[in-house]
Amino acid sequence: MKITFLGTGTSQGVPVIGSSHPVCLSRDPKDKRLRSSVLIEKNGKFFLIDCSPDFRYQMLRNNNEKIDAIFITHEHQDHIGGLDDVRPISNNMNKSIPIYALRRVLDNLKIRYYYFFSGKKNTTNINLFEIDKYKKFFFVEEYCKIFLLYVYHGDLPILGFRIDNFAYITDASKIPCSTIDSLNKLDILVINVLRKKPLHHSHFTLSESLNIIHQINPKKTYLTHVSHLLGFHEKIQEKLPKNVYLAYDGLVINSS
Repeated sequence: MKITFLGTGTSQGVPVIGSSHPVCLSRDPKDKRLRSSVLIEKNGKFFLIDCSPDFRYQMLRNNNEKIDAIFITHEHQDHIGGLDDVRPISNNMNKSIPIYALRRVLDNLKIRYYYFFSGKKNTTNINLFEIDKYKKFFFVEEYCKIFLLYVYHGDLPILGFRIDNFAYITDASKIPCSTIDSLNKLDILVINVLRKKPLHHSHFTLSESLNIIHQINPKKTYLTHVSHLLGFHEKIQEKLPKNVYLAYDGLVINSS
């Protein structure tokens, strides 16, 4: 299974428009972060987790042109803002692309992207599939088992996803014990980190993320949804524990 980090930044991306923060002015490509999303290739199929406002550029930059399914963690703009750009992909593949999300999220999509469902020609060819909030998993392409990871983004219940021994969690500020228990024997964990301090009401800080990593004890962890306030990529990476890595846009990793 191949995982490509399409974007690793927060809702504003890095650099932030108009910011003179040193990280925003960095010339290191690893300090340039589009909004967070990953593309997973498994058995010749391509699964997208979240569809950021930067989706079009991300797909062009990484020379990707296929999507077989989209999994949405939650309905905030930085996670769904690129859905209109799914249109050429569905047209070129000559197939409808399924989107999997909680009912609350699907209801939000129907309002924000009402023109998808107008019945007129040339609208984006997608199908919505509700994820029952009480389910532990669902199947895609009849063979790929997707486990649901229930976490909290502030007071908002959102989803992470586990495929085989790979798990992706973003925008979390609390992970219930039941979800922690479902993350045993991971090869790769991807989890969000906003900044070092102060604490944030809806995102993990670095110390909080490292505490969760310690509890789960995966073989490797990659940090994503990173703010410029965390610091320079290379300097942060030097201080991270063994087998914990700061993800960056375009990074490709493999999981068994």
